[in-house]
Amino acid sequence: MTTADQIRVLAFDTFGTVADWFTGIRDAMATELPGHDAAALTREWRRRYAPILARVESGELPWRGLDDLQTETLRGVLAESGVAADDATVARLVHAWRTIPGWPDSAPGLARLRRRFTVCALSNGSVALLSEMAKHNDFGWDVIGASNLWHHYKPAPETYLGLARLLEVEPAQVMMVATHQSDLDAARSHGLHTAFIERPAEWGGDPKDDSGSPHNDFHARDIEDLATQLDV
Repeated sequence: MTTADQIRVLAFDTFGTVADWFTGIRDAMATELPGHDAAALTREWRRRYAPILARVESGELPWRGLDDLQTETLRGVLAESGVAADDATVARLVHAWRTIPGWPDSAPGLARLRRRFTVCALSNGSVALLSEMAKHNDFGWDVIGASNLWHHYKPAPETYLGLARLLEVEPAQVMMVATHQSDLDAARSHGLHTAFIERPAEWGGDPKDDSGSPHNDFHARDIEDLATQLDV
């Protein structure tokens, strides 16, 4: 059984785990594109996130930063939905990912965990995006592990193992924390420990599987609960 003493680094997924992308992007959609179904556009945009990252990792597409990929998928969603938007509107919507709100437990939970662990973002966002999000929400990261450091997107091994190398620890001394079981499964396959965070409202009321997996080392209601389980 994994104990807190075995862990030195906590690596957090951000979009969905630490920050509420649905609320932030839906509100931006409603502001920028009044008269359209902001919630539906938001969900469809998010559904295209993983597939385009996978195309980059497979080599089908060359490496590009997340903002460029998000711009491409947003333009596709808007075109297929019959929604007209100029370049400035698209740019503002892509930029809105930098100011999505944190879940209420995120900032205080991260602050508690930093008393004992090195607490990092490990995200497909860029350093700039994650830095701006952190300032907006008072996320006290010790380190930001971003896709443009490795030129790879999760679940590529370069992301999980890259953070371990950056911090000069063994993979088994890192615990990935996420609300997406696929992220945790990939991290565990590369030797990291895993903790699942429940986020039932991630998709704004659409169903989400928060059952996690018995293979995870920890399963928590939120980040504050994880801190309690880790005796912080």
